[in-house]
Amino acid sequence: MTRLTGWFTALLMGTATLSCLAVQPASPMMPTYAAAAPIALTATASDPNAPLRDSLLNFSQVAPSPGSMALRGTQPTSQIEFGVRSDEVVTRALLNLSYRPSPALIPTLSQLKIYLNDEMVGLVTLTADQLGKRNQTQISLDPRFIADFNRIRLELVGHYANVCENPANSTIWLDIGKESRLDLTLQKLPLKDDLSHFPEPFFDTRDARPLTLPMVFSTQPTLNQQRAAAMLASWFGSKAAWRGQTFPVLYNQLPEQQHAVVFATNTQRPDFLNDHPSVSKPTVEIVSQPGNPYEKMLLILGRDDNDLITAVQGIAQGELLLRGDTSTIDSVKLREPRKAYDAPSWVRTDRRTTFAELTQYQNQLQSDGLQPNPISLTLNLPPDLFLVRARGIDMDLIYRYSAPIQQDGSRLAVHLNNQFMQDYPLQPKDTADKQILRLSLIQGLQDSSRQLTIPALRLGVVNQLRFDFDYANTFIGGTADGRCETVAPVGHHVVIDESSSIDFSGYRHYIEMPSLRAFANAGFPFSRYADLSQTLVLVNKNPGQQQMTTLLDALGNMGAQTGYPALRVQLTDDWRNAKEQDRDLLMIGTIPADLQDERTINTLVEAAQGWMNKPMRQPLSDITAQNSSDRQVESTTTIGSRGPLAAIIGFQSPFNAQRSVVALLADGSPRAWDLLNSAMLDSSKRGNVFGSAAIIRESGVDSLRVGESYYVGHLPWWERLWNALATHPFWLASCAVIVVVLFALMAWRLMRMMSRRRLAEDDDE
Repeated sequence: MTRLTGWFTALLMGTATLSCLAVQPASPMMPTYAAAAPIALTATASDPNAPLRDSLLNFSQVAPSPGSMALRGTQPTSQIEFGVRSDEVVTRALLNLSYRPSPALIPTLSQLKIYLNDEMVGLVTLTADQLGKRNQTQISLDPRFIADFNRIRLELVGHYANVCENPANSTIWLDIGKESRLDLTLQKLPLKDDLSHFPEPFFDTRDARPLTLPMVFSTQPTLNQQRAAAMLASWFGSKAAWRGQTFPVLYNQLPEQQHAVVFATNTQRPDFLNDHPSVSKPTVEIVSQPGNPYEKMLLILGRDDNDLITAVQGIAQGELLLRGDTSTIDSVKLREPRKAYDAPSWVRTDRRTTFAELTQYQNQLQSDGLQPNPISLTLNLPPDLFLVRARGIDMDLIYRYSAPIQQDGSRLAVHLNNQFMQDYPLQPKDTADKQILRLSLIQGLQDSSRQLTIPALRLGVVNQLRFDFDYANTFIGGTADGRCETVAPVGHHVVIDESSSIDFSGYRHYIEMPSLRAFANAGFPFSRYADLSQTLVLVNKNPGQQQMTTLLDALGNMGAQTGYPALRVQLTDDWRNAKEQDRDLLMIGTIPADLQDERTINTLVEAAQGWMNKPMRQPLSDITAQNSSDRQVESTTTIGSRGPLAAIIGFQSPFNAQRSVVALLADGSPRAWDLLNSAMLDSSKRGNVFGSAAIIRESGVDSLRVGESYYVGHLPWWERLWNALATHPFWLASCAVIVVVLFALMAWRLMRMMSRRRLAEDDDE
């Protein structure tokens, strides 16, 4: 009886415990999908006036090239990455997938798994009616799993047989179309007035979109105000880098639903800052826009225009010292000007460059997986690096890899600009009759090093160096006696050592000009000095908003290409100052009429008259060789039209044979300036800019190579001679014939002298 009572008491206690567990609320550490919607609604309802925006991230933009994904048995995963700005929060996220699975997959056993930041958030079970067909599905993602930087990983679990499967079987595949997209709804967040997070929110590294940052003036800015804005635009451009940047200019008004930069002095300021206190020093301040707590203003304040320049220099040189809502710039002392070709974004040309200096993010030189993803590096070179007679570029390559089990053809392939260069076998590790005596940090990785010579003529301004570790994995699905052996695939680890290096030192700088491709892709010749200390920008008096936008976009683009702000650039609206300074000239606007009265610059006027001349032969690109006869003007055509027209022109400076002029011109209509600015922002349109003149219309960009060329840089006379002979085979053949004839004559004379001497000796005897 006592035993029965004990069992009954234990049963009651267990039932009570289960009842308590059943009514306990879910732990906050284990979120459920049902709670996702209320959280999103609560975030929106907390501030019904908070602005919302929709963001559509197409796979064609965020997925690895070409935008579609091919999931295979040996490469079952792929991913996209996106960021969320610090002043926004995601309230809704929908993943719209367009996919086609292999018809050989087994239904139900095959699935597509979706991970958000390594948290499984969705599962697509493949059914029989989906196999081999294009399918659409929409998956709701929990916004609580979305952070600053995010990764959505898609993983295929594919099966084509119940037993004895081979993961490398070609029937295991699922293709995800580039029309797939991620739909986000983002809500603005109110931010504190704190400069310690600068350059946020004006520029956010999490935002992969092109930077759009309006700049506001009270009225048409003075030269010093333009210079201050140009310096700040180039600094923001150096931060934006590959994203692209544009700086719309506004006079005495703020943009709608955008952060903005405002330039103001004590005596000249926009109307909305009339009540703002005066300053006694160069000042940088962050405040909310009037009536809008979600949009900020970066105030560049000063007693006069010189203070504005000092304030911008303080931002560019001391951003880490900014804090609080207001910071004053007590002093900025610029040291020595930058040396030629030392732009931070360019490969060093005065010494060897290590791969550690070329990396752009952490772990860029590592990869892992059953088939590791390629490792890529970008090489930005000065456009005038003379590599014509170079035998090759030396590269010391040090790499580590998990060795294959056997000699199976695994290899490392090196590609330059998508062209195959060289491959090296991945050797298996010989561990027979060996004891492990020490445990190193790279245990299990095979070390190797190679010296590779890169063909110089295959290099351009922007180059992509890619390393593919291709493993020939062997899988056993069955044996001859009918037994089935299951082999679990083992991932591989590969590393390109940071101490690997490439050597571009010792080469001269010499380039044929004009070359608008060098300007469009590298800001050359102005970027030769990263701080633009050898650049003079010629602007029109009383510039309009579109002209100012062109100025800021051009300087911002150069900052993005060099990685350094234009702290020493000079501006002038007096065209006569240009001939007094030994600088490269960047012209923005139109050629002033008073220049035509100067006899000393008739060359400039003649060049302006020949911009629309058509050459005898027009190549498709600037890579095609073209002699002087092909560049001769075939006809001159003048056409009147109502459509907008812009142009980018390059020609030799009339004041110095080693200096160049690049003119950014428009016909005066606002649409023409928009076409010019968008062409410089769009990488595809910018790729069509080359030669000596680029015509920009609604239909796109058309480039011409017309007129005489000139050379910038220095080559010794013997290298110039060899270069001329290399580019003119007829002269090379003629010189070879002359050398052979001279050598034959000298040999003939020598033999005659020897014959006469021998005959004379015989006569003496």
